[in-house]
Order: sequence, then C-alpha cells, then structure tokens
Amino acid sequence: MTSQPTSTLISPPPAEASPAATAEAPDLRGNHPGAEWWRTAVIYQIYPRSFADASGDGIGDLPGVTAHLDDLRSLGVDAVWLSPFYRSPQHDAGYDVADYRDIDPLFGTLDDFDTMLAAAHARGIRVIVDLVPNHSSDQHVWFQEALAAEPGSPARARYLFRDGRGPAGDEPPNNWESVFGGPAWTRTTNPDGTPGQWYLHLFDTTQPDFDWANPEVQDEFRGILRFWLDRGVDGFRVDVAHGLVKTDGLPDHVPAASTAEPAADSMGGGDDDVPYWGQDGVHEIYRDWHRVLAEYDGDRALCAEAWLPTVDRTAEWVRSDEMHQAFNFPYLMTEWDAPAIREVISESLRAFPAVGAPATWVLSNHDVVRHASRLALTAENPQGHGIGPSSPGQPIPEVGLRRARAATTVMLALPGSAYVYQGEELGLPEVIELPGEVRQDPTWFRTDGERYGRDGCRVPIPWTADGAAYGFNTTGASWLPQPAEWAALARDAQEGDPDSTLWLYRQLLATRRAEGLGAGELTWLDGYGDDVIAFRNGNVTVIANASDAAVPLPAGTVLVSSGPLQASGRAGALPVDTAVWMLSD
Repeated sequence: MTSQPTSTLISPPPAEASPAATAEAPDLRGNHPGAEWWRTAVIYQIYPRSFADASGDGIGDLPGVTAHLDDLRSLGVDAVWLSPFYRSPQHDAGYDVADYRDIDPLFGTLDDFDTMLAAAHARGIRVIVDLVPNHSSDQHVWFQEALAAEPGSPARARYLFRDGRGPAGDEPPNNWESVFGGPAWTRTTNPDGTPGQWYLHLFDTTQPDFDWANPEVQDEFRGILRFWLDRGVDGFRVDVAHGLVKTDGLPDHVPAASTAEPAADSMGGGDDDVPYWGQDGVHEIYRDWHRVLAEYDGDRALCAEAWLPTVDRTAEWVRSDEMHQAFNFPYLMTEWDAPAIREVISESLRAFPAVGAPATWVLSNHDVVRHASRLALTAENPQGHGIGPSSPGQPIPEVGLRRARAATTVMLALPGSAYVYQGEELGLPEVIELPGEVRQDPTWFRTDGERYGRDGCRVPIPWTADGAAYGFNTTGASWLPQPAEWAALARDAQEGDPDSTLWLYRQLLATRRAEGLGAGELTWLDGYGDDVIAFRNGNVTVIANASDAAVPLPAGTVLVSSGPLQASGRAGALPVDTAVWMLSD
C-alpha cells in the first residue's frame, strides 16, 4: 500500500444529530433547463405487489403505497418509480400488459392511482410509472384480434408474425432464444386446427413483441403516454428500452465464439452484436417520445432500462433530444473491486455529461440479486439467473450487508441521480431458500428449474417485526413467503437503532441533500492504494475500503460512516468493507 495521509481520532456525531430526513417539497411546476429535478434526484423503486397490501389478499396495492408515503418522505427520497400496475393476467408480474390505460383490480382502481399521485405530490414526491412498449400480454385486445385474423392482415402487422422454416413451416423463423429460456417463437393454430404462423416473444410465450415499424403501434403509444401525462405523472421508466427494434429480416443470431448460447448475453449486457438489442432505430422512437413529453410542464422524464455492454453505448440513449436518464447497468454489475469501481465511475462521469445527461446510478432492482447478497457471491451469476439453495458461491450474509452498506455510501455521494430499490434501506438480502412450488418467475418454469429467476429479490418487505406478514398487511397472506429472519430487519425494529441500515440511508440522503452532492463534481484522491476508493465531491471526502486491511483516515469530522470505525489513541482507521463521508479539518 502506498503512503497514507496523516490520521487523527475520528469521532462520529451522536445518534441524535442524525434524525430522519424531512424532504422539502420541490417546485413541481414549470420547466428548469439545465437544473431539472431528474438530474440529481434519488428515486425509490416501488414493486407494488411486494410493498404494502391494504386489501389483505397477499398482494401489495396502490392504497398500500399511499399509506406509506410519509415513510418515504421521512426516508428523504425525491420521487418514486412504480413497477407495472396495469390490467394484466400477471404471467410475468404485470410486465404482460393487457390494458395500458387501466389499473389491474389486484392493485386498485384509477381513482386509487389518482389519490396516490395527489398524496405523493402533496408531500413533494414525484411519481414515475413503468411503461412496457416492447411487448403486450397475449390477452391484449390487439393480439386476440391478430390470432383471429389472417396472415398478412393489418391486425397481425401490429406484432411480429412470420411463417416457419422448413418444408412444412414447422421450424421457428430463426434461432432467437427467449430471455427467460427456450425459443423466442411460438406457433399458432389456425381455426381449422392446422398449424399456423409463428409469433415472436423475446420473453414469455404470453408476451408477444410489437412490430415497431408499424405506424399504428407508434401512434398507440403516443396516446398511452398522453393518457398518463394528462393524469399528472412525472415520467416513465421504459422497460426493455433497447429491444423495440429488430434487425431487418430477423436474421439468426450468431454469437461470438466466447458465447456458448444465443441467449447467454441475457438482456444485452454482453459484447455481442445481437439483432434484437440496441438497434439504431430505437433512437427515433425516443426522439418522438421526447417531443411528446416536452409538450407538458414540470420537467417530465424518460428513464431507459437499456442493458448495453458499455457506458458509452448506454449514453447513446440519453442524448439531448432522446431520453433523460438511463440506468447505469455497467455500474450495477461491477463487483466489489476498487479499481473496477473507479474505472466505471470515471467512464460514466465522462460519457453521460458529454451528451448533456446525468449519470444514473443503481445497485439493486426487481430483476437482479439484491446487492446485500450479490456483492458477497463467489461464483459467476448471470443477470436474471438468480440464486437458490443449490447455487454455487453462496454469499456470507454479514459480508454481503457490510459491502452493500459501503457500496451505497459510495453511490449516494456520486454526482447525478440514483435509484434505490424498496427494502434495500432495510438491508434486505436475497431470499435464497424459496421452495420450488412457491416460485413464480417465468424463468424458473421455462428452464425447468435450472435458473432460479428473480423471485428472491421480490419477496414482500417487512414493516413491523411482530405484525402479520411483518406488517405487509393485517391478514398474514403473502404471495411469496417471507423468511423468519426478516423480523429483525423490519422497519419498526430499525427505527430506534442509530446503527441500523435504515438510519444509514436517512443520514446519507439528508447529507447528500444538504451538501448538494447530486449537483457536485468528483475529484479523485491519491495516496490511498489501489484497493481503496477515495474522492472528493464539494466539501465531502469519501473513502471506501475494499482491501483486506484497515486503512488510516485523514484528520477531519465524520459525517456518515457505513459501519463502526477503528480508533486507538490519536489514530483513526477505516475497517475493510466500510465507507465514510468526512469534512476535512
């Protein structure tokens, strides 16, 4: 290790100096070029079916969200993003949409949505809703019309129907594989019982892909955008934003020699030139959507879920006339390794500002292993595969939580915007011991249990240690079983504990706001060694120890620490897997 700065005794502030943050209501009116809210916002992802259940049926709902908005305000977030709540058969937890302009009865009604939106805005919390434009449910009226129509009809032209290959057309039109496993094509049956055409579904068989070359599809989604914008939403998180356009002719996918199977790159984060991910034509779609949002006051925002191999490719989605944010998945997928983290941060802060966009940081969401477990895995775990009882490289819970707290302490100090996934503020790990009979992710079924899928990060979160379903509802029903150890992680169990993860998040968010870190500028600090992340943002010095030994700290005042610091006499040190924010003397 290289030489260290002089260090002195570090004294964290007393617990009472770090109360829950109280978010100031932002200005929700007008446009603010160059200072839009989404450039620096911390946005909290709500997975509605697992957040809070007011009806007691075991599935979370919109009234449950409304009931906990004060909890989110006290946490200190600026906005919420809600995963889909539209009418749906729920074959893929609502990402199979049957009606984009209505609420599924599982989650409530349009009146419930309007009530929730107004209550959030009254608390200064903006609301982003999920939009799923790559595919619909097979129960969508358009797809039902397509199945009843003839090949070559206008109804079929809204989707990607093709004749099969081979003399009898009994082979799929190409070799594409579903993200969930298995072929990406399903054959239809004609009214007379004979085999018909095939339709494309990059995900489940119940999720047919739209044909975005069709002007009717384009016009329909402009109408959907306006429907929700007119109700007052502040933006859209766009599902599979890199998948809408497919290469002309739908050619076979020939993976690179290092890729064992066509679907090995999963959602497109690999290095291959995949004919259904990241095609140039998607950019004109988002330029069109940008113009729609620009018709409305309030700095409405588009955020891309675009799994791409590099930060530079991701930045293409947020050029000045396209989307406003794009999740930084290269950052999310980076292991707890200081050189790798420094590199992805540096590349991000070069690439995104170069196109006039903020870097948008994220560590967990509903599609990935929670970072309180993922950062302690010791074996490869491709995105979407999940972890279960027989997965290799099982995480050590204490190590995972320590690293997760440190990683979040780094992330929330970075310039730009950040997303927080529900439950990570409680330190929730991935639920590994879910029996096969309770799993619901299509990945589990389409791979015959070879991949565990995403259920482990979607278990309903705990609010009260002693309540039914840990306060998720009053009946004890839960669509996925909650582990017994979650009683100790419940929100009310952490409320009075200044060492809890909940308190850490509150401190980080309050200090981030007070110090203006989202609008700041990062300067790397030398002298801490290769295995330490050290930088300054404004007045705040951030140091994170990813090495295998404690690191001496410089003189200064501790603002926030992800874990206990070592102190002996006049020496202060940062333990392994720990991060700190400081003000220099």
